Amino acid sequence: MKLFRYLAKEVLVSTAAVTLILLLVILSGRIFNYLGRVADGRMSFDFLFILLGLHVPSFIQVILPLAFFLSLLLAYGRLYIENEMSILFASGISKIKLAGYTLGIALFVTALSACINFWISPTFEYKAQEITQAQDQLTAFDFLQPGKFESAGQRATYIESFTNNEGWMENMFVSDYTNKNHQLVPTQTLARYGELVRFAEHDGLQYLVLKDGVRYQGKPGTANYTITTFDTYALRIEDTPAGEITAEEAQSTLSLLNATDPKLVAELQWRMSLVIMVPILAIIGLSLSQVNPRQGRFFKMLPAIVLLIAYLGLLIWGRTAIEKQTIPTQLGLWWVHGVFIMIATYTFLLFNQVFSRKAAKLPNSTGGRHA
Repeated sequence: MKLFRYLAKEVLVSTAAVTLILLLVILSGRIFNYLGRVADGRMSFDFLFILLGLHVPSFIQVILPLAFFLSLLLAYGRLYIENEMSILFASGISKIKLAGYTLGIALFVTALSACINFWISPTFEYKAQEITQAQDQLTAFDFLQPGKFESAGQRATYIESFTNNEGWMENMFVSDYTNKNHQLVPTQTLARYGELVRFAEHDGLQYLVLKDGVRYQGKPGTANYTITTFDTYALRIEDTPAGEITAEEAQSTLSLLNATDPKLVAELQWRMSLVIMVPILAIIGLSLSQVNPRQGRFFKMLPAIVLLIAYLGLLIWGRTAIEKQTIPTQLGLWWVHGVFIMIATYTFLLFNQVFSRKAAKLPNSTGGRHA
C-alpha cells in the first residue's frame, strides 16, 4: 500500500502540474479572443473572466487524459533512470503487480474524468451559453464609456458623462443612417440626456429615449435637409431575442442517451471516449516508460506522443464522420478504442518480454531436435 501511495503521488502531482500548464496555455489564447470582443463592443468586460471560468471544465476534459499520459511517462521514466524500478523488481514486485497499481491510479483519474465529462462540463457550458445569449442581447449603448466614441455598424455614439443620481447619459451624440425612400440618409442627433429603456413584458423591446435635443437629417445644402428640435425622442433599438440553447456540448448527458441526432450521438460518444481512453493510455504509458538509464527518460517520449496524437486525431475524425453520417452511429468511436486496446496489449507484452523469451527459447529447442 505504501508503494501504491508513492506511485500515485508521483503520477498525480505531475498530472496536476501538466494540466495546469496546458490549461494556462489554452486560456492565454482564449483571453485574447475575448478581449477582442470586448474591444469591438460585443461583450462586457465584467463577464469576460466569468465566461472563461465557465469554459475551464471543457478544456480540462480534453487536457486531463493527455496530462495523465505524459505524467505517467515522466514519473515512471524518472524511476527507471534513478534505478528505483530495478530495486522494486529485485524486491519481488512483478510487472503485473506494477500494472495493477498503475490501473488503480488510472481508475481515480477515470472517475474524475467521468465526473467532468458527464456532469460538470455540460452544466458549466449551459451557463456559458446563457451568459453568451444575454451578452448578445446587449446593445452598443450598454458598452458606452464617457469621453469615448463607440461604433457599431454604421452607428457612432458619444457621451460626455453619466449623471450621478439617475445614471442617465449626459450630453449625447448619435450619428447613424436611416432608410428613407429606399435610400440611406445620414442623421446626427444631439441630446442633453439619454436613457436606454427596456420593456420586459414586450419580449425585451428596447428604446433609446433622448431628451432636450436636436436632430439633423440629410445632407446640408440639399432640399431634403431637415433640422428638428425635440423635448423627448424615442429611438427603436433592434434586439436579439433569446433562443433555445441547442449547442451539443451544453446538453445534459441524460438527454443525450435517448438522442437520435447524429451530432448528439457523436457528442455522447466523445464524452465517453475521453473517459475510456484513460486506462488504455495508462497501459501504453506504463509499457513505454521503461527505459535504460543510458537512454534517458525522454527516449520513448517521441513515439508515445505520436501514439497520443494518433489516438486523439482518430477520435476527432471519427466524431466528425459520425456527425456527417460517413460512418454509422452503431460503429461510432468504438473501433478507435479497439485499435488502441490492441496496441496497448502488444506494448504490454513487449514490456513483460513475452516475445523475447520465446525468441530465446527457440534456438535451444531447435538444437535439441538436431541432437
